[in-house]
Amino acid sequence: QVSLTLGNMPALITIRDAAPKEAAYLSALALRSKSHWGYSREFIQSCKSELTYRPSQIVDDKFHFVVAQLDDVVVGFYALEAISSSRFELGALFVDPKHIGVGVGRKLMQHALKTVVIQSGESVLIQGDPNAERFYLAAGAKLIGTRESGSIPGRYLPLFEILIRPPAGDVA
Repeated sequence: QVSLTLGNMPALITIRDAAPKEAAYLSALALRSKSHWGYSREFIQSCKSELTYRPSQIVDDKFHFVVAQLDDVVVGFYALEAISSSRFELGALFVDPKHIGVGVGRKLMQHALKTVVIQSGESVLIQGDPNAERFYLAAGAKLIGTRESGSIPGRYLPLFEILIRPPAGDVA
């Protein structure tokens, strides 16, 4: 459990592994979170397939899905994908719109980075929404380029990287 303040009230957020039965809920939460940024209905519809998570993904050892829960309600989640033994990709980090800006995303990001450290990871790639650029930069990411959206051909999204430790052979 981690603490944060919601309004003037302290709150305890439980961070735990996602359950396969939560896949549909996480998919809906991702779409709500994406909608928070004022995208059109057509745009959100174009993202639906990419932001749909399946129970099989949640149980796949290649992925690590983690939720933030306030009382009995999941208010955010992230998904890490192992690209190799030392490289990971943050494939998702979404917070329910009612809880954006109060620290839930920051706590999830901190947890994701700790998870990578525990796995002896060296770096985390993040293809982020342009609206989340400040968030990722504040988390220590560096903008390293762009990558084409998996939902909308021709739309390029910022690509970030967080180095956890120097790659083997690099001298600090």
